[in-house]
Amino acid sequence: MKPFEEIQVGDREEIVREITEADVKRFVELSGDDNPLHVDREYAQSTPFKDIVVHGMIGASLVSTVIGTRLPGEGALWISQNFNFALPVRLGDVLTVSCTVRKKNDRERLLDLDALVVNQDSATVLSGSGQVKVLEPSPRPEPAPGDQLKVAIVTGGSGGIGGAICERLAADGFAVVVGYRSEQDAARQVADRIAEAGGRAVAVRADLSDAKDADALVQRAVGTFGGVSLLVNAASPRIASTPFEALAWEDVTRQVDVAVGGAFALAKAVVPLMREQGHGRIVNIVSQTIEGAPTPGWTAYAIAKSALAVLSRQLAVELGPAGITVNCVAPGMTDTRLIGDIPEKQRLIVARQTPLRRLATPEDVAGAVAFLASESAAFVTGETLRVNGGQVMA
Repeated sequence: MKPFEEIQVGDREEIVREITEADVKRFVELSGDDNPLHVDREYAQSTPFKDIVVHGMIGASLVSTVIGTRLPGEGALWISQNFNFALPVRLGDVLTVSCTVRKKNDRERLLDLDALVVNQDSATVLSGSGQVKVLEPSPRPEPAPGDQLKVAIVTGGSGGIGGAICERLAADGFAVVVGYRSEQDAARQVADRIAEAGGRAVAVRADLSDAKDADALVQRAVGTFGGVSLLVNAASPRIASTPFEALAWEDVTRQVDVAVGGAFALAKAVVPLMREQGHGRIVNIVSQTIEGAPTPGWTAYAIAKSALAVLSRQLAVELGPAGITVNCVAPGMTDTRLIGDIPEKQRLIVARQTPLRRLATPEDVAGAVAFLASESAAFVTGETLRVNGGQVMA
């Protein structure tokens, strides 16, 4: 048997079978067709045929045998046929049953076949045509959880949310690359805490606005831990609340270059690895800001996170067939340094307006990422998991 992609017009397969009384008996038991012409020699002798005539569909069933076992074989679904029964088949006849590819439709995975059955005297007893659909093979099963590579790259790993994600993933058995741009001490402290808890981690500097740095970050993960199975894009420049009149386009591109450009460059670097291993997860940290009421002054940040959410959905569609899931986590206002410029009064107001009556913590966000990285989320892709205490609901 050949894979569908290798089958060519003109390919031919055949089988040779002798027709016996046992074949006829089994066909009668299966079909209920006990016409005496097929089973009663005395009756058959009184007809113009003068002897038992084998059911014509036994020959047709042998065409099905060729289709199901030889051409195309596995995954074949016979969807139409047109047969001409030219001569009767007798007990003891030796039939050569062949199918030949006449036409191939790659897009629909269809084959048009010519069928021919000849007896031991090379006389045609059946001829015709049929159309067969070749089902796509099921995706290869993912390895058992214990056998899967568990290596995560987390950008923004020196921050509050990024650091919590790193520590939670390490606790779940991931080796973690703690990505940072400027806060070396904070990133190393995250890696040290993971090591002290018995995990594996390394802090690696990368400026995600530079594609070369993104590629180097991935290569460091491969060199240190053997590959990458999870990418978490949590890096984000500090939010500067800027009214539109004072906003420069450079303020927007600074956010976009990190949040979107960095995620894009890292995906470019890790997707080939994930394709090769048949498994991978990408989780992008976006924001409640892009779904709820806009926050005045956060225009640049909102543009970048909105673009990241769109990129995530596009990648989910394109990478799904390779076994790669792509999802987002959208935190509400989270108690980290990133919101340091937001007045305390505004934070209290947001907490009071949240059904759970508090702001999110980095650990809340890390828990959502851990779920999307787990086997429990193996069939979740293209989704945004909101972590906002109910402040914005679908």
